[in-house]
Amino acid sequence: MNIDNIIIIIQARRSSTRLEDKILLPLCGRELLLRMVERVKASRFGKNIVIATTKNKKDDLIVDLCKSEKINYFRGDEYDLLDRYYHASLYYEADVIAKIPSDCPLIDPEIIDKVFERFIGIYPEFDYVSNLHPATYPDGNDVEVFKFSALEAAWKKSKMLFEREHTTPYIWDNPQSFKIGNVEWDTGLDYSMTHRFTIDYKEDYELIKKVFEELYPGNPVFGLKEILYLTDILKPELKEINKKFNGVNWYRNHIGSLKTISPEQTKII
Repeated sequence: MNIDNIIIIIQARRSSTRLEDKILLPLCGRELLLRMVERVKASRFGKNIVIATTKNKKDDLIVDLCKSEKINYFRGDEYDLLDRYYHASLYYEADVIAKIPSDCPLIDPEIIDKVFERFIGIYPEFDYVSNLHPATYPDGNDVEVFKFSALEAAWKKSKMLFEREHTTPYIWDNPQSFKIGNVEWDTGLDYSMTHRFTIDYKEDYELIKKVFEELYPGNPVFGLKEILYLTDILKPELKEINKKFNGVNWYRNHIGSLKTISPEQTKII
């Protein structure tokens, strides 16, 4: 297996049920999706990025955006994200895939590097490495790296709707079948339930927009340290904007089905 044949897939569609067209909202003069691609490209592993969108006609606009910016793209099933990832990976002949959601425009490129470095350091023994199980980084720094063989096994064996919808649950929820690794924040802190830098609601966008306006002009590839210095020290009022959504995630809707996620990890605080 060729460790050099790596792609980073960013899933993106316009029909978000909670905040429609969130990936096209403006951040410092460009679409949110493009600002996120900028940050992923800043990773040392960000050479091969693929936007995995859907066959829905609404998402023609995403394809047009990719074409104009010369970004690779793939169109697949709108709701079966596992199927979309699998066929995108087949099309681009990937051996190793990173999954990064399009709702993480504040993702730190250094965190992407850390997860990749961990995966490579224990390759080929491990099938899947993320910083999510358990999560310690602030929400919105989600990185999952896995072998194509693990993705293919999940594609063949996943039966439950949430396994298809969220791509990787079958892998990380079956540690008896896959070798799983995790990257924890090296500060020893756990901000996963207290800081929210992802976008699902208008309040999330308000916070992210303000962070970009404060930090982007001086340093387009600002990192987590700069974000936390801004939100926790310089302007702590920013953190209050979307505080009511801290800890909100899809896991809590499937707590009875997941073997490896405890109620504590789904608690809203």
